[in-house]
Formats: sequence, C-alpha cells, structure tokens
Amino acid sequence: MFDQYFAGILVAFGVFVMGMFSPGPNIMSIIGTSMAVGRSSGKALALGIASGSFIWGTLTLFGLTALLTTYAGLLTFIKIAGACYLLLLAYKAFASALKGKTMQVKGITVDGGFGRYYRRGLLIQMTNPKAAFTWLAILSLALDQTAPFWVGGIVVAGTGIISIVGHLAYAIAFSTAPMVNGYRKAQRWIDGALGSFFTFASYKIATSDL
Repeated sequence: MFDQYFAGILVAFGVFVMGMFSPGPNIMSIIGTSMAVGRSSGKALALGIASGSFIWGTLTLFGLTALLTTYAGLLTFIKIAGACYLLLLAYKAFASALKGKTMQVKGITVDGGFGRYYRRGLLIQMTNPKAAFTWLAILSLALDQTAPFWVGGIVVAGTGIISIVGHLAYAIAFSTAPMVNGYRKAQRWIDGALGSFFTFASYKIATSDL
C-alpha cells in the first residue's frame, strides 16, 4: 500500500524543500539575525520557526482529515486551490529570476537569550497566513480520497525534520557575508529552477486523481 502513495509523498517533500530554497521573510530574518546578532541567536530563531511550521502542518492535517471525513468532495477543491497556489509561487520565482531581484536581509534583535529568540521565531511562523495555504498545497500532493491518515503523518513528520535541519543550516551557513553574497550571485538561476519545479508540482496536482 505504501507504494501507492510513495510518489506523492516524495513530491510533497520536494515542494517543501524547494520552498525553503526560496527565502521569504522567515528565512531572511534567520540569516539577518545570524549575521547581525550571532549564530546562536539565529539558531534559536530557526528552531522557533521550524516548530511553528510543524505545528501548522499538524493542525492542517487534523483539520483537513476531519473536513474530508464529513465532506469527501472537498478534496477536489483543495487540490485545485493547491495547484493554483503553486502556480502563483512559480510565477513569483520566474518574475524574480527575470528581474534579477536580490534578497533583502534584515535581522531581529530582542532582549534575552535563546528562549526569547525561539519564542519570536515561533510567533513569526504561527502568525504567517501563507503557512496554511502552503500546507494545504503540500498535503494535497500526497493525499487522495482513499489515503489513510498515516500518509499525511509521514509528510508532516518528514517535513518537520527537514524544517529543523534546513532552518538551522541557514542560521549556520548564512551567518557570514561571503555566503550571502554567493547566494545572491546564483539567485537568478535558483529562482528559475524553483519556478520550473513549482510548475511541475502544480501539474502533478492538477492531473492527479481527484
């Protein structure tokens, strides 16, 4: 039975990873904090954001499962919405590649140590309205009308691990100006690749069994 959902789970993981390669405000805050305040503060912020991502994933999974139990046909709408959202991400990535837009790094400074930065990161992620749309798109890649609960559980658990590792990697690797400058030089190529992948993922949702 696992083989039936393996491809969808992999694509869901891929979308999550590619999303992390396309730095938004959360990633920029980690990079900026690591550079301006220190690597340890950046790591604390990263762990808070990763925890928030896991919570969003868990809430979305349980909420989506409850809704589909009552309204089975809702998955069709969710998949269409997920495909449109991924197309929007693809458009933004391609637009960024064409314009050559560079990322703007901005750090966060709070009074206190690890706990304060962790809580700030958690708050940043939990108040991010785009997180719900992102998770709906990710889960719709792995789920269909007959998918058991454990399929979504694998996606949430796996992306939780990826989120911790990935956000910490940003805090550690991008805590120096040369690394940030190197990323900026390659950003147009990265954005182009991200646009292509998000387009592919949108196509996978749109052509999957609804």
